[in-house]
Amino acid sequence: MEQLRYRRASAWEYDLILREAEKYGELKHNFFAVVEGKFRDVYAVNEALWRELEGLKVKPYAYGTFVGTIKVDNLVEKFYPNVEFFYFVKVEKNYAVLSPKAGFLFTTGKDVPRSGVRKYVWRGTKKLVIYDENGIILGIGRINPGSERKFILNVTDVGEFLRRER
Repeated sequence: MEQLRYRRASAWEYDLILREAEKYGELKHNFFAVVEGKFRDVYAVNEALWRELEGLKVKPYAYGTFVGTIKVDNLVEKFYPNVEFFYFVKVEKNYAVLSPKAGFLFTTGKDVPRSGVRKYVWRGTKKLVIYDENGIILGIGRINPGSERKFILNVTDVGEFLRRER
């Protein structure tokens, strides 16, 4: 079994996280920890709690909120956020608000037609944070501006966990 290593995110890793957040708005959290194993998983952690954990002789098996993974893609390190990451970002761009029916479709893994999008702000990246009309994050989508029927493609959503094969 592979040994896990727990540590604070390095300045380089924090910069990767910050650059990803800036595609959507402003990062509201500033303390992250990394669990290194097969991948480098990133967690948003309470800094006061982290100071307590550093003094323990027994390593914790969980802490903070899992917000994504750092992977090497084409020889370049990149931070791949999950849905929970966007609770730590003040999203001001690259987002879409869906109608109730479109929001339901999205959370069942379906793509969204243009008619189901109430509002969207798109600048730069093709990935969008997807919200319902109440401001609840539904997932991450990819804009497909050339299509009316599949205007937003589902990348990941909050219903994915329930649909997984056991």
